[in-house]
Amino acid sequence: MTNDPATPSDPAADEAVLRGALPIEIHGRLRSARIVERRAIVVAEAGDLGAKARTELEELIQSALGQLAQIDEVRVALIADRRRRMIIAVGSGKGGVGKSTLTTNLAVALARKGRKVGVIDGDIYGPSQPRLLATERMKPETQGDKLVPVTSPHGVKVLSMGHVVAPGKALAWRGPMAGKALGQLVDAAWGDTELLMIDLPPGTGDVQLSMMADSKPDGAVLVSTPQDLALLDAARAGQLFEDGEVPIIGLVENMAGYECPECGHISDPFGSGGVEKFATALEIPFLGRVPLTMQTRLSGDAGTPPAAADDNGAQPFLAIAERIDRWLTNGAV
Repeated sequence: MTNDPATPSDPAADEAVLRGALPIEIHGRLRSARIVERRAIVVAEAGDLGAKARTELEELIQSALGQLAQIDEVRVALIADRRRRMIIAVGSGKGGVGKSTLTTNLAVALARKGRKVGVIDGDIYGPSQPRLLATERMKPETQGDKLVPVTSPHGVKVLSMGHVVAPGKALAWRGPMAGKALGQLVDAAWGDTELLMIDLPPGTGDVQLSMMADSKPDGAVLVSTPQDLALLDAARAGQLFEDGEVPIIGLVENMAGYECPECGHISDPFGSGGVEKFATALEIPFLGRVPLTMQTRLSGDAGTPPAAADDNGAQPFLAIAERIDRWLTNGAV
């Protein structure tokens, strides 16, 4: 490609050439890239970067594109538009697959990577995030007519009906009221939080439909145990997101193998590998497996997520969070 001024240019092809010459890690920052008379003109988002990081980003773009034979000059414009807060829904289609525990640990793992993460407990009738994130009996303040999320000890903000309603009190609300409650949690005063993870209740009912209508997620993570029944329910949840044109980031196989704390033998009470096969058949990314361990159960009850530690128990969550982090930056895992 010579980009001769006498030859009509192809903007899409020009942008593809420029993107191809840049590291994939910064593709999510690019707002436009074009070639005009052998000049590469790039606009990139840098609103969340400090002065040093902005300079490094500009130099990286100039160095990479300056090596292209058809480019004589590189011009870089860094903009500081405020990024829209992103939402990831974590769904399962059925209860008992460890979705809430996974949401908690992925949020903590992403926070460890530098993301400013908030967790919304979308299970209005059976909230569990206050215990999982060690915020039980904490009450959110208000800012005008908005709730202010509470801050967990693990660098993650969280908001749940469990923070609003007295512990142990049952909620006898009809579906539309539950949907409205979720909207209030999403619309809270989240401050500089850049990513909200919604821990959805089981099924595809009023809460999910209200979310799709009022707070459409940017992507969804589906969770299932390996057995066929759980996979069928996960497929129904996936269909809900597909019908709502919400990208499915990928599937996670939870409770994948149990290690006996006495002898160390690995058994598969729920089967093994079913979620990966399911993901392959549907051409959906498989994000990884999380084993069933006593440590995960005890840590959940104690409000100390395994992902906050630096041991083997954290590794499955950190590996899955790494792929989600890439999706947030590049749109692909």
